[in-house]
Amino acid sequence: MDNRVKVWWRAHGPSRRRLIQVYAALLYNAHAKGFIKGEIYTGALKNVCVPGLNCYSCSGAVAACPLGALQNALASSDYRAPWFALGIVMLFGLIFGRTICGFLCPMGLLQELLHKLPVPKLKKSRVTRVLSYFKYVILAVFVFTVPLAYAAQRFPVPAFCKYICPAGTLEGAIGLLANPANEGLFSMLGSLFTRKFVILVGILAACVFVYRAFCRFLCPLGAIYGMFARLAIVGVKVDAEKCSGCGRCVARCRMDVRRVGDHECIHCGACAEVCPAKAISMKCGKRSLSAIGRARRAAAWVIALALLIGVGAWVNRAEDVPAAPATEPSEGFEEGMRCPDFTVPLYGAGGDFTLSEKCGQVVVINFWATWCTPCVAELPYFEALQKAYPDDVSVVAIHSNLVTDDVREFLNREAYALSFAQDTDGTVMTRLGGSTQLPMTVIVDRDGTIVYNRVGSMTFDRLTALIEPLL
Repeated sequence: MDNRVKVWWRAHGPSRRRLIQVYAALLYNAHAKGFIKGEIYTGALKNVCVPGLNCYSCSGAVAACPLGALQNALASSDYRAPWFALGIVMLFGLIFGRTICGFLCPMGLLQELLHKLPVPKLKKSRVTRVLSYFKYVILAVFVFTVPLAYAAQRFPVPAFCKYICPAGTLEGAIGLLANPANEGLFSMLGSLFTRKFVILVGILAACVFVYRAFCRFLCPLGAIYGMFARLAIVGVKVDAEKCSGCGRCVARCRMDVRRVGDHECIHCGACAEVCPAKAISMKCGKRSLSAIGRARRAAAWVIALALLIGVGAWVNRAEDVPAAPATEPSEGFEEGMRCPDFTVPLYGAGGDFTLSEKCGQVVVINFWATWCTPCVAELPYFEALQKAYPDDVSVVAIHSNLVTDDVREFLNREAYALSFAQDTDGTVMTRLGGSTQLPMTVIVDRDGTIVYNRVGSMTFDRLTALIEPLL
């Protein structure tokens, strides 16, 4: 009976590569509470990157996307080299290269599953080989040129994430909108989301007919990793002495490769299955991984499973966010409720901003970040509001606790007269709004009652319309 099970499993069960892909996708998105509550994890792990393309804004994401981190660093660089983000991407490339695409990318897994649908398939050809170079155009234009151009104008725009990325639309936008807790976000949707949704549908549809269509033609992260094809430590290797030059490996591969292990190869190992001379194997440096014994493979799977369970338990532990007192609802303070007192440290000359010290004034609280394009665009409106009502209104702009290394330089460069503070651990924003979405504005009247608490962009006319009845 055991032998029958083994035979069936070998014929119908998932391959080792498929299991690794599934484990990687689960590990990247181990924040189960995020899926339940419709929230984005903002803990310490978000300061590091996973190797594959996985949206930072996915409810379950426990770490950042390397491509998003690189774009945000470039978008706010102001001609400074973003060494940390570049170093992370280069490190992944030097160690794994495009093995990440074949084993460790959730978008790669999704594309392969879609391609399994029983419809006619478009095979690779000279046309697809030419189209495979288009991802380098995407890389040059949307990952480097546009963010740097806007950075020169002091306006951060992570162009690929904002205008194209299907992972951001699917995991971030649709993932959050699918949760009933975020029904208020539907009012923020506009033409940008519509365009990105159309792009997502087009890419997913293409993947049904074309093997890994996004990976082959559009993905700039794969383009970056492909540049490390000759240097990567992990990948496939060909024993030149055994190779007969029959060409079956290239013919079997569904990527647009010219030879095994080139910049288009995702190192999936399919070529090794058809090599009659057994000249192809997986490598780690100069060592063939095929030489690893069963005990070591079993140990590797146990470690991977333990890591998955451990990370999931860590990011979902109850201590992540301190429990609020019973009088404070965990979902945030609604309009009509009394605003809780809080103190946040101010940038600049120092000191603190304490809400209770502003009793008798209308207080406008703006939650923002330098890397949030709509946030930066609306700062002049809050500046104008403070100047229009200097005695009756107190405005404070509280920066997110995520990615704060460029805030002081930004404030020195722009020279706003507003009071800028930092939400050092993220608790003020979480308590008031029950959300980590930006931008967010909270307005408190003279008596300390919240009269406005919404996520979304503001205009000066909208702000004055909300403020004037309170004066």
